[in-house]
Amino acid sequence: MGTSVWNRIKRPLEFLIWAGVLSFVALRFGPQVTAAFGVGSGDEEFSANAFRTLDGSLLTPEELEGKVVLVNAWATWCPPCVIEMPGFQRVYDDYKDQGFIVLGVSRDQGDPARVKAFLEKKGITYPVAMARDVDLGGITDVQTLPTSYLIGRDGTIRHRVEGLYAGPALRMAVKRLLSEG
Repeated sequence: MGTSVWNRIKRPLEFLIWAGVLSFVALRFGPQVTAAFGVGSGDEEFSANAFRTLDGSLLTPEELEGKVVLVNAWATWCPPCVIEMPGFQRVYDDYKDQGFIVLGVSRDQGDPARVKAFLEKKGITYPVAMARDVDLGGITDVQTLPTSYLIGRDGTIRHRVEGLYAGPALRMAVKRLLSEG
């Protein structure tokens, strides 16, 4: 390719590359930023029926009422899911006494004992159920893992984050939603 041809296509090519990079960043991190700062909050009602978690506890809709809830669809074989779990655990530990709960919904197939052993190894103590055992209004029937829904105290789905949900962004969103009363 001659120097003059390269000079003519260099700038448009650089522009396209940067536009692609910025679009990717906006798509991946935009939902986290909007959740952290409360921009574009949704108003879809969250519904749940009673179900058993992997530790055998019964979790009822009444126990979720008035709380800020993070519903996280994940799987043991999903690297981004595994990466975000320690951050979820830290936020859960810090705010569970103030009305925050993380509800993990494993999309793994097969023996739940394998998922339970995975959670124990990773030190995850927030409630986790198998997707086949819960009815959450279809929100965990997702195509992308991980996918997280942040529900306000009023029972509405306030934010949806597809892909890795960074702990600092979750922490900001939870603090904001807890302060809403």
